[in-house]
Amino acid sequence: MIKGGPKKDLQEKQLTILISQPKPETEKSPYFDLAKKFNVRLDFFPFIRVEGVPGKDFRKQKVDIVTYTAVIFTSRNSVDHFFRVCEELKVKVSQDCKYFCITEAVALYLQKFILYRKRKVFYGADGSTKSLLEVMNKHRENEKFLFPSSDSQKKDIEEWLKANKCEYAMASLYKTVSNDVKDVLSGKEYDMIVFFSPSGVKSLFENMPKFKQNGTHIGAFGPTTSAAVEEAGLRLDVKAPAPQAPSMVAALEQFLQGLNKK
Repeated sequence: MIKGGPKKDLQEKQLTILISQPKPETEKSPYFDLAKKFNVRLDFFPFIRVEGVPGKDFRKQKVDIVTYTAVIFTSRNSVDHFFRVCEELKVKVSQDCKYFCITEAVALYLQKFILYRKRKVFYGADGSTKSLLEVMNKHRENEKFLFPSSDSQKKDIEEWLKANKCEYAMASLYKTVSNDVKDVLSGKEYDMIVFFSPSGVKSLFENMPKFKQNGTHIGAFGPTTSAAVEEAGLRLDVKAPAPQAPSMVAALEQFLQGLNKK
């Protein structure tokens, strides 16, 4: 169950942290190194799942992919489902197409699907929407943008495209669905829950509408996730990325080190 009483002294017992993502497939994951270093128990369970929009349903959106000269990717999911739909519909993307990615990691992920050329692939400097838009602004002239997205996509990029009078289209290729996590949340006590998307926060309250944070710590990765945590009225204890903590593991390590010093 979720902590319901006063905040306990976290140094007196083994901490338990629920990571709202699937368990890493490799034992070399830095999460397991973190667990050993600080003697914490990490449980993994995805709060959401992604379901692709079938190609036949995408056709109803009347978006002709081959007419667009640039594609915007804000996640690996958007990359996966863009190329899945292209394959289903037998669409061949031009080699001259440009790709604008939210992070370098997403940009490098494109290598699964295209012959990676740095002159065709651009990404933001720090993983923020602001830095992505700065890159897009430098290259937006004469581009026709396609923005593959989910049903829960934030509107800031679309608002920028509108404000700058860019020619663009939204392409809804996948949707996020809440998993049933009631048994997970009611079966164990967790000192911390870590979220990676606004949809994960939404799933928490869909599963447990009367959730009260009390002594439970909350971690969030990404600015939109952090905003969703705070908008839900929760206290945000661990935030990533940050200047000294580019990953969630690094942010958790800083937090646990801080506890040990107290």
